[in-house]
Amino acid sequence: MTYREIAIPASEECAETLSDVLLEHGALSVTVEDQEAGSESEQALFGEPGMQLPRHSWQHNLVRALFHDDAGADAALMAVLGRGLLSDLRGVTRHDIPEQDWVRLTQSQFQPVCIADALWIVPSWHAAPAGAGLIIHLDPGLAFGTGTHPTTQLCLEWLVRHAPLRTWDVLDYGCGSGILAIAAARLGAPRVSGVDIDADAVSAARANALANAVMLERCCHVDALPDQRFDVVLANILASPLRLLAPMLAARCQPGGHLVLSGILARQADALIATYAPFARLAVDGEREGWVCLAGPVL
Repeated sequence: MTYREIAIPASEECAETLSDVLLEHGALSVTVEDQEAGSESEQALFGEPGMQLPRHSWQHNLVRALFHDDAGADAALMAVLGRGLLSDLRGVTRHDIPEQDWVRLTQSQFQPVCIADALWIVPSWHAAPAGAGLIIHLDPGLAFGTGTHPTTQLCLEWLVRHAPLRTWDVLDYGCGSGILAIAAARLGAPRVSGVDIDADAVSAARANALANAVMLERCCHVDALPDQRFDVVLANILASPLRLLAPMLAARCQPGGHLVLSGILARQADALIATYAPFARLAVDGEREGWVCLAGPVL
């Protein structure tokens, strides 16, 4: 079976409305891309939890919509013209999209990941590589953290370098999939807790811990975490919430304990270090693809 894709250039002002109209008129899927991706004019959109995106689309967009056939695509284009979102069809292109095994295609994007030659993150549809030592089995899901993102890898590398964690209580703040909490437990930490503000993340972390035969001392919403201090506090979130959480995260860590922060762009590092200066001596611990991990002792 072959599907029909149409690609429509769209301004920042109408990209979202155009997408909605296409979906209303039978599109199987709609994606919005930066029309200038790959050029010198390409611009990234960065958003952080609790903050409004600076914009919802790029200045010049390409809206792609998938239909069962030409008839469906033509009907949707007529609706778009009728709504005044396009004055004519100049610039609109059509492409045939052959049917694919989308599940297998998605799975092919997630290969086993090796962290510092010591720890492997392996999706369930892959066998662990021969000779792999410590293994975490983890599939992509609703919660962030598969081992492929630079920020996750930087935190995992910090844990591997400090293993074995035989005497440390560890808190994974904003645990997502639970990957950092699970890794800390597999690397020897006797007591590990994971907390998040997202109920789906808490559920995912619990399920992933069970699948890896890891017992987390606590895995709960942040509001349910008892008043206690930890030897290591990991927080792989983003710069803005990390700034707001500085006093609280430092207070969760024992004096002299380790604070490990990521989800920070390299250009944000100095500002975060300054924010945490009254509470901890942070420094850049690692950098990858424009992201950094900050780590250091709590005062």
